[in-house]
Amino acid sequence: MASTELRMLTTVNPATGQVLENYPVFTPDDIEQSLVETNVATGAWRTVPVEKRAHRLATVSDILLARRDELALLITREMGKPLPEARAEIDKCAWNCRQYAQDGPGYLAPETLATLAQSSQLVYEPLGVILAVMPWNFPMWQVFRFAVPAILAGNTVLLKHAPNVTGTALAIERVLTDAGLPAGLLRTLVIAEEDVPDTVDRLIRDPRVAAVTLTGSTRAGAHVAAAAGRALKKSVLELGGSDPLVVLADADLETAAAHAAKSRLLCAGQTCIAAKRIIVHRDVADRFEQLFVEAVESMRVGDPTAPETDIGPLARADIVDQIERQVRESVRQGATVLCGGERIDGDGHYFAPTIITNVSRDMPVVAEETFGPVAALLRVHDDEEAIAVANDTEYGLAASVWSRDVEHALEVGSRIESGCLFVNSLVSSDPRVPFGGIKRSGYGRELGAAGIREFTNMRSVWVAP
Repeated sequence: MASTELRMLTTVNPATGQVLENYPVFTPDDIEQSLVETNVATGAWRTVPVEKRAHRLATVSDILLARRDELALLITREMGKPLPEARAEIDKCAWNCRQYAQDGPGYLAPETLATLAQSSQLVYEPLGVILAVMPWNFPMWQVFRFAVPAILAGNTVLLKHAPNVTGTALAIERVLTDAGLPAGLLRTLVIAEEDVPDTVDRLIRDPRVAAVTLTGSTRAGAHVAAAAGRALKKSVLELGGSDPLVVLADADLETAAAHAAKSRLLCAGQTCIAAKRIIVHRDVADRFEQLFVEAVESMRVGDPTAPETDIGPLARADIVDQIERQVRESVRQGATVLCGGERIDGDGHYFAPTIITNVSRDMPVVAEETFGPVAALLRVHDDEEAIAVANDTEYGLAASVWSRDVEHALEVGSRIESGCLFVNSLVSSDPRVPFGGIKRSGYGRELGAAGIREFTNMRSVWVAP
């Protein structure tokens, strides 16, 4: 790794292009000290009864809500989502804390097994230090989604967050500390972008790191999975997606169109769970298309701190370049733009909300993950074709199916390959329900009972009769 002497990491407001803050990049000694602190904290934290751990996490919820506006503004300034979305993210983190404080101890309770032994149990024990590599699009939620159950289970966290949300990463650490949790329970590493691969590899190899989790791109996930495999360590990956939203012939078109627009344009389209491929039965396609275009065109793009704004900027300039390339190349291959289709000139990293149709599977807007406000609209002849088109992707995160007949939707949805299925709802996560993907969208689960148990040693205990 290159020398980190006097190096700084700079965050920039994507709405204005102006510098927000400069943070000293961690030296190798700084990284080592953080690892030492989390490793030491693990030894003490795992001995705290789970009910007391839960009580501490409930206090974190109070701190989050007390600092709601302050934290939301920090998120908006660093990565560009409108303030209402940022506030909702803080609320969801607080909910996650409360939910696990309530249900988490039960998820970790020993399970008695019926055997011929005097007693036999399955117990859930912490693994130790968990390295977390987290993304910028939901900079608070993605961390709390993983960290709250991991910490409740008795682990500690070494956080390598995305560089452009460094302020948010450090704020998360302060929230936990100010809530009275022990020092070293979560430590944030400030790492320059060019140093991330080597630093992550070295940390995964370190015997003090027990496991690793990553939410991010498929490319980054493959790198982390390979490193974890070489070290024979547990990994959980939540990666990219090309989620289908399937509108059947008997769907409520007005509701489906409104939710399709909301799903696709949340966080300016920069989310893995967005409805990216809108698959519509041909009998209702014309009407749905009209409603969908109207819903998308009604969204107001602008300053994410302004109350009238629905869609803010994209987080970085290179994301705008990528979306522009995908749309331009798809149009060159014969696709039709129904609305949007181009970057918005001026300060900041803006791209117009876009619907593109007459697409084929080899076009970038279908073949690749589109991480921005671009939806591909595909018409199909029947349910069988809808299922085939939905499954025609290397990704398998989530799917959404719309029909007035729930049994019909479930029958179609059961044949779509995905980690999650939503009927008559946009895809979202809930602290009570396990979430994760298949295929190139990753493996393992977060949230619910399954999520808290991912980073435990599920240990069988047998007492002879």
